[in-house]
Amino acid sequence: MTKNRHESLGLTDEQVLEMYRTMLLARKIDERMWLLNRAGKVPFVISCQGQEAAQVGAAFALNRENDYILPYYRDLGVVLAFGMTARDLMLSGFAKAEDPNSGGRQMPGHFGHKEKRIVTGSSPVTTQVPHAVGIALAGRLEKKDLVTFVTFGEGSSNQGDFHEGANFAGVHKLPVIFMCENNKYAISVPVEKQLGCAKVSDRAIGYGMPGYTIDGNDALEVYRVVKEARDRASRGEGPTLIETVSERLTAHSSDDDDRAYRGAEELSEAKKSDPLAYFATYLKEVNVLTDEREKQMLDDIMNIVNDATDYAENAPYAEAESALKYVYGE
Repeated sequence: MTKNRHESLGLTDEQVLEMYRTMLLARKIDERMWLLNRAGKVPFVISCQGQEAAQVGAAFALNRENDYILPYYRDLGVVLAFGMTARDLMLSGFAKAEDPNSGGRQMPGHFGHKEKRIVTGSSPVTTQVPHAVGIALAGRLEKKDLVTFVTFGEGSSNQGDFHEGANFAGVHKLPVIFMCENNKYAISVPVEKQLGCAKVSDRAIGYGMPGYTIDGNDALEVYRVVKEARDRASRGEGPTLIETVSERLTAHSSDDDDRAYRGAEELSEAKKSDPLAYFATYLKEVNVLTDEREKQMLDDIMNIVNDATDYAENAPYAEAESALKYVYGE
């Protein structure tokens, strides 16, 4: 690894430490969610493990005061970087009334937060893509300097919503960053049975935009490419398609048994490219992170996760009658 890569990208020591902290927080919330699910306390988990570097590297490259994000269901790292808290996410997991995403009405992973410009997703995959394009168009009509950032899996890149959204954004040169988080499986279908082309980014040329395929385990590389895409979009040069390639370190969800389609050896090999270990190694090589500082960071994060778990578990559920709200005009 090259020394001090982050400085050449204009990032301070404090910023890269915050990136690592956000990745670690996402991992620890996710691990706790799995334990709660197995204990019968949380109904569903869809995991970010293995994709934290792509998520956090990208989020830090955006303007977190102006830009709109339309995350897909794995994007714990993105929404944490945009200001959601461990309590927010645990309230969603436990489906409690205070859940800012949906008041406990949607499955976990359906992120939404109006004040933080996190646009609500839905269960049918890829519907967030045309929404991102529409928001970018609205921003242009209102003469606002905003970029929309939308994520999806490589399976979603085969859906009509992706192609229609990408085509419209390309035709109108809209400020959209399309980021495909390719974790090599669409539930149980491996990537070689999903794509007729070699890479998802090969599709960019058909829509008149640049396309890049990058290492999704390298937070700094993702930061660099997303920052360039944001700068392009802000200058009025149109959209970019970015494909980050990483490993999915868990089953598709808590309802999936990936042993049916993925061998133990393959998963063991995937774990060797854990993005948290990769980034921690870099930070220690450039003397930004020490073992002592890492331990303190982990202790602090576990306190946050424990607090969030206790708070959400003890928070009240919504009143049953509230299910009738927002159905008809009131």
